[in-house]
Amino acid sequence: MFRPALTFTGLCAGLLLSASALALSLSDLSQKDATGGLKDALTQGAQVAVKQLGTPGGFSTNPDVRIELPGNLGKVAKKMKQFGMGEQVEQLEASMNKAAEAAVPQAQALLVDAVKKMTVDDAKGILAGGNDSATQYLSKTSREQIRAKFLPIVKQATDQVGLAKQYNSFAGQAATLGVLDAKNANVEGYVTEQALNGLFEMIAKQEEGIRQNPAAAATGLAKKVFGAL
Repeated sequence: MFRPALTFTGLCAGLLLSASALALSLSDLSQKDATGGLKDALTQGAQVAVKQLGTPGGFSTNPDVRIELPGNLGKVAKKMKQFGMGEQVEQLEASMNKAAEAAVPQAQALLVDAVKKMTVDDAKGILAGGNDSATQYLSKTSREQIRAKFLPIVKQATDQVGLAKQYNSFAGQAATLGVLDAKNANVEGYVTEQALNGLFEMIAKQEEGIRQNPAAAATGLAKKVFGAL
């Protein structure tokens, strides 16, 4: 005898069992798969961030990472604009952003190398962590090496701008008086730090995007791992 209700119930139960069988938790994945998927996603995030920032306008047209004069120097810059020296300030800020854009591509190889060196224990901690735990890992393991690569490129670019010397003179005095952070006491140091901050901020956005939408991951393994979180 045909029993629609029973058939429908059985069908629903079968679908639920099928969905349950297909659903994966992180514990169902091998350590090799979990680590491999995380490495794929991190490499993807790093490459996208470098590509976005390491092009003309990558910093200057992005309000999230655009580099401007810091703290009290920013206030001085506004005054300079009011007194007809805006062109010089804009030239300096433009050179700062261009310097960051020129330096960022140097980070890619170092970021990829940091990903390759990730251990299983590193991966476990990252996958169990917050939305930016992978980015924090990259920052901890590669930031100093990237800074060393950025600094001479930034210095070469900013040295060509006359106002950079005035910045260094003024900023050095301001740092001595305690009204400006010491790490901002010269233009190349400040721009390098801002470039690093912008780079890791963009990587963090990539990581958060993949965690929220695993389908955005570039490889099947990464999709599987982040889909299981």
